[in-house]
Formats: sequence, C-alpha cells, structure tokens
Amino acid sequence: MVLRTNFFLLLFVAVALANISGCYNKPVRHLASDVALLKVGSSTEEDVLVFLGEPDEQQELSEGVETWLYRDKSMTILEKAPLVGKRLGSPEYKVVMVTITNKIVTEVLYSASDKDDMNWADDYPWQEKKE
Repeated sequence: MVLRTNFFLLLFVAVALANISGCYNKPVRHLASDVALLKVGSSTEEDVLVFLGEPDEQQELSEGVETWLYRDKSMTILEKAPLVGKRLGSPEYKVVMVTITNKIVTEVLYSASDKDDMNWADDYPWQEKKE
C-alpha cells in the first residue's frame, strides 16, 4: 500500500513539473525599457543585439546603413480567449525601428498602438455618417 502511494505521489510530482515547464514558451520582450538604453551616436550594433536581441526584420538601405525592426504584440488572457477574445479588447502592438550607420546607432523610433486607437474619429454625434 505504501509503495502504491509513493508511486502515485511520484507520478503526480512528475506530471506537475512537466506542466510547469510547459508554461514557458518564449522570452518576454520589454521594448520600451530596452530602447531607452540605446544612445543615438554612441551605442553600437553590438549594444543593440545585447539590449534588444536579434531583429525581426533587417533592411539594408544603402552601403553601411541598415534598419533593424523589432515587433511585439501583447494580449491579455481575456483577449486570447477563443471566440470571445476579439470582443473583449484589442492587442497592443509595439514597434521599434533602429537605424545603424557604420555600426553606430543613428536613429531610434518607438511606437505603441492598438486597433482601437483610431476609433475616436467616429465617436462624435455631430459627424455626418458616410454610407
């Protein structure tokens, strides 16, 4: 009986640990705070890789000039819910564009928005309805 109890306890612990490790799926990006660490004119290409990691997209504009693009989409647990998630909110999109000239950061642009940002354009009662 004790052997059976120990087996089930060991099995329960193994399953619990397997489930906990399954919760980790990807590293979290904190683009807003990480971008603040970059200094235009003094940060290098290596600094960008350390602070932001590998870019999601790279574009070579001309010889020695590159643009690195970082994107992040954050959603709440309710927004991830199937079927009703789209009605409970909209995800927030964050984009960072870093321009590197001769391995030195020359420009950093950060923007954050969500799908509802432009809804203010149609919320005034005095506006004419276009149909």
